[in-house]
Amino acid sequence: MGDLWLLLLLPLSLAALHGVKGCLECDPKFIEDIRTLLTNLVPSEVPGRNQLLERQFKEMTHISFKVSHRDKMLRVLAVQKVVKLRTWLKNEFYRLGNETWKGVFILQGKLLEVRQNLEPKVKETLKAFSEVEEDPRKAEQREIALFLILLAEAGILASAVLLFYMCVTHRRKMQTIRRTLKKYLEKKLEELVGAADEEDKKDSEPRK
Repeated sequence: MGDLWLLLLLPLSLAALHGVKGCLECDPKFIEDIRTLLTNLVPSEVPGRNQLLERQFKEMTHISFKVSHRDKMLRVLAVQKVVKLRTWLKNEFYRLGNETWKGVFILQGKLLEVRQNLEPKVKETLKAFSEVEEDPRKAEQREIALFLILLAEAGILASAVLLFYMCVTHRRKMQTIRRTLKKYLEKKLEELVGAADEEDKKDSEPRK
């Protein structure tokens, strides 16, 4: 069973209005691991197994919508540093999978406890590896400035590439012109030399 990539693809910008609009459901690896782990937790003979799994699956994948930080904007700076959180969650599922089956209600209670413990850990992780911006306008202005800088750099780079292309093209044209001119001059020189030789022959012939 692969690792539970819960936060591997957390959005780089999370806007909290009525909760952080996470996109855990957009991560195929997350979906696959959650379904696999939950499926292994519930025996196949349990009545209403499919409905139970689907309900628990939705609760677990919607966990990011419950994580909020008032009206501030959270920007995750180091998603790769949440390895401990993923490991913790993976171990929780493994622990539940190794326990003796005690019924649906006991399992639901334990999964609820896992979710309740997960929420503060997600908040703590976001706070520890995020930039909390008090003024969204300043953040927006910085983003616009960054976009303009990147746009200017792209324009400069495009101009440099175009100039380089023009220089290379011009150089090739000049080389072609020089080769053509050289051949023309060589041909003319040969013609002049040939004409001079003919004149010399005529001059050297005895006059009658």
